[in-house]
Amino acid sequence: MKIKNIRFRRSLSLLLIGMTLTAISSCEKQTDLVPNNSFAEGDAFVTPDRVAQAVNGVYSAAQAGSYVDNTNRGYPFGAANTEQQDARGEDVIAVPSFFGITYEGTYLANSPNNTAMWETLYAMINRANVVIEGVKTAAASNVITPQLALQYEGEARYLRAMGHHELLVHFARPYGQTPDASHMGVPYRTVGINTPGKVEENLAQGRNSVKECYDKIIEDLTFAETNLPATYGTGNLKVTHATKGAAIAMKTRMYLHMGNWAKVIEEGNKIISASAPFTSPVGGYTLTTLPDGPFAGNYSNTESIFSIENNTNRSSGTNGSISTMYSKGPGRALIALSPLIWNAPFWKPNDLRRTLLANNDATATVAARAYFSNKYRDAATFTDANPIIRYAEVLLNVAEASARTGGVNDRALSLLNAVRNRAVTTVADQYTLGGFSSPNELITAVLNERRIEFLAEGHRWADIHRLSTDAVFTTGGIPAKVSYANTTYASWNATTPYTGVRGVTAIPTADFRFIWPIPQSETDNNPTLKSQQNPGWNQ
Repeated sequence: MKIKNIRFRRSLSLLLIGMTLTAISSCEKQTDLVPNNSFAEGDAFVTPDRVAQAVNGVYSAAQAGSYVDNTNRGYPFGAANTEQQDARGEDVIAVPSFFGITYEGTYLANSPNNTAMWETLYAMINRANVVIEGVKTAAASNVITPQLALQYEGEARYLRAMGHHELLVHFARPYGQTPDASHMGVPYRTVGINTPGKVEENLAQGRNSVKECYDKIIEDLTFAETNLPATYGTGNLKVTHATKGAAIAMKTRMYLHMGNWAKVIEEGNKIISASAPFTSPVGGYTLTTLPDGPFAGNYSNTESIFSIENNTNRSSGTNGSISTMYSKGPGRALIALSPLIWNAPFWKPNDLRRTLLANNDATATVAARAYFSNKYRDAATFTDANPIIRYAEVLLNVAEASARTGGVNDRALSLLNAVRNRAVTTVADQYTLGGFSSPNELITAVLNERRIEFLAEGHRWADIHRLSTDAVFTTGGIPAKVSYANTTYASWNATTPYTGVRGVTAIPTADFRFIWPIPQSETDNNPTLKSQQNPGWNQ
């Protein structure tokens, strides 16, 4: 079900959905993303079915908010988070100008990409906050049980945490920027804004510190872990709704960004078994046999922990769907794989991910000189799920943390190899403990593996962001990138490192362009945040 959003001001318009709720028609709490009815907020929590629909509305808001032209472009998590994060890094190429602003770092405070990300993330967060308040009211009125109310709140808080973290990696400096992470983060919203009075109250809230934001994220995820089920059974729901395992997995990511290696390991040990094949005691997650397993069956595999559903009726179409952006014909092939990663010496030429998860189809509708991702395969009807977190990430998160705390050790190596060796099957190319002369070599191997394994999944920017303050493993900022215009067919060569012209200048970590500005649509109407604009953008 859908209720029209009320917009008091463009800067806050996509926050203000509390007076009306988008929910999803369902008698069994399925993620059916087709809106088909309307009701007012006051009626949203009066029956068990409507409460379930209101909760599903938070997932709907995560999948598709309103782009600056009021269309669906997959903001925030339908696809745009993946596309924008990849375009901020160097391992893909923006083929035409479609992603050029992000790729070249020429964004401004009124650019549509960063504006839409800010607005739709806070719209989803506000919807989550309104639903949290609503399910508590429903439980107090005996509409639903207290246990079900806690589960629903856990789902909303999981999405709220996920949304705030996406804001942090785009609009705030990384956790390690200051010794105590006391620098400016983003406003952490926990109160539903559903009246004009609450709009004014909201305007007075400034930016929380980065530490405060991460503390609140961990608090939300811990609540979700405590109150969510381990699984919802089979079907899409198993992957597309938050679970106990999803909350634990997301905490390993958060602690990685905080540089708290001990907590990464502690959380990871809840979900990773002691020995190979590392079948999870929570949710039964396990790596698929082949590296394309999570994509060949993106709603029905053992590795996907949490994904955002897209379907033919509720997707961002040819102008935003994850399949059309990354895929060659019939996709639009707007995001290619960069020769910087394709030709990297650490990516073995016979790695199965080169053939199973990438292609260079000479019959495609665009020039066949580039390689493109083959992870998203339904460019005709746009049903590919957007993978938010997979079990492979949890293993590599813990592998990195283990290497950082325990040096060259069996646990770190075995977790790294579990992910890598399903693609690198030649024994001579596989890692052994004796092959690493220092912990830094092992950590580097894990970081390199992340670039390969999560290529075209929107992870690269988050790693550039968190590592930008790392004394050993920083890239120094956003690396120089390859311009598609400077490439030829020969630019992609798995046996020869790329030495050609890059064309897109690097942006150092200290440069104000390293992070996005708070959108002008916000600062024009929010004096508090206008005074807290990211330095360099208020000139």
